[in-house]
Amino acid sequence: MRITTWNVNGIRAVLGKGLKEWTLAEKPDVLCLQEIKANEGQLTAEQKDFPGYASAWNPAVRPGYSGVASFYNSEPLEIVKGIGVERFDLEGRVLRTRHPDFYLYNIYFPNGQRDHERLQYKLDFYEQLLKKCDDLHAAGESIILTGDFNTAHMPIDLRNPKENVNTSGFMPEERAWVDEYLRHGFVDIFRQRYPEKVQYTWWAYRLNARQRNIGWRIDYFLVSEKLASRVRDVIIHDDVVGSDHCPVSLLID
Repeated sequence: MRITTWNVNGIRAVLGKGLKEWTLAEKPDVLCLQEIKANEGQLTAEQKDFPGYASAWNPAVRPGYSGVASFYNSEPLEIVKGIGVERFDLEGRVLRTRHPDFYLYNIYFPNGQRDHERLQYKLDFYEQLLKKCDDLHAAGESIILTGDFNTAHMPIDLRNPKENVNTSGFMPEERAWVDEYLRHGFVDIFRQRYPEKVQYTWWAYRLNARQRNIGWRIDYFLVSEKLASRVRDVIIHDDVVGSDHCPVSLLID
């Protein structure tokens, strides 16, 4: 099974930059998109039509902001929008689909922003989502979390760690929440398989950051520990353009 995640920074924009063509060539079983910035009614029938796929959408209430969508070639057993907390669910940040032997979360984690005004909101989101995951783990379920985590976990995960210690996305309290997920039965499967590999998934638009590869790895697959042995590979498609993020694919048996 191939699961692909991609923060597209506006689905209507990236549709004009080859999203559909790339998807149909790669043929993921599930495609998880974040920051879609649109609802289904804002797309034409042709734009929404990915041959061989059905989809679920969870847009933000605020127009042109946030939102997630999942495309799949096999109907999930269950589709749940949000995490049941209104202040997060208004922003369309989570879609959970149930598959035969795991739950898949498509997530757009909040950005703490430059002035940190949203930092506590972001940390609260991490906490509330982990509670949901703890309940599923306690019930014996397996989970795959994917999407834009908006946090680089370790110094290897961004080009300039020393310069960004006080930048949201690499602040100690944000990184600590990733640690907490790893203590609660999850594995950062890319880093487990490639402990010393330097590869990024996001580059700022300014200062030719992508061309100079001044990036951050903030798009992840965290998988339940008992799923880790089934993972065949994690691929960061850093040659794929169209957004300030690139797609990442998980191959799992």
